[in-house]
Amino acid sequence: MHKHYANRPFSNDRVTVEGLMKIEVSAFARLLSPLLRLAGTLVPYGGNNIPVTVHFQSEPNSNVYCFNRIFHFPGKKAYHFKSRMQPVGGNNVIEFMRIGIGWHARYEWNGYRVMITHQGYAIRLLGKLLYLPLEWLLGNGNAWEEAIDDNRFRMNMDIRHPLFGTVYAYSGEFTVINIIGAKT
Repeated sequence: MHKHYANRPFSNDRVTVEGLMKIEVSAFARLLSPLLRLAGTLVPYGGNNIPVTVHFQSEPNSNVYCFNRIFHFPGKKAYHFKSRMQPVGGNNVIEFMRIGIGWHARYEWNGYRVMITHQGYAIRLLGKLLYLPLEWLLGNGNAWEEAIDDNRFRMNMDIRHPLFGTVYAYSGEFTVINIIGAKT
C-alpha cells in the first residue's frame, strides 16, 4: 500500500498500476449510462477480467491527486475515467469528476485495509463547496483497498441505492508497475 499511495503533493510524482477488474452494472445504472458517459464518471459497461491501467499523478502546483483509469474492454475503444482527489481536511477527500460533481469520502486505516466511506456528494460553485442530496438518485458509494504484498493490492467499490440495492460495483487486483519520483 505504501507504493500505491507514494505520491507526494506539490510534485510530479506518478505511480502506475495494472490489473484485472470485475465490473457490475445493474439495469438501473444502465439506464443512467448516457448520463455517466456525459459526466465522464463510472465505466458504463460491465464485464469480467477487464484489463485496467491506472496512473496516479500528483500536480506540481497543488495537493491534488489525479486518477487516470483506462479500461480495455474487448472489442471496444479504451474507456478513460479521470478524476481529481482534493483533500478537504483531516482524512476526507472529494473526488471530482469531469463535470465538477464530487464524491466526498473519508479514508481510514483499520489495521489491514484502507476503508473509504461515503460522506456525500458536492460541487464547487463560485469557490464554495456545496453539498448535493444525490443519494436518492445515485445511492451511497463505499470502498476498500487491501495489500496483497509489497507490489500488489486488491480493491472493491460499490454503490448501493436505498431502494434498488447495488447499482454499480467493481473489484480487482492490481500490481504496481512503475513509480516516477514518488517516495516508497
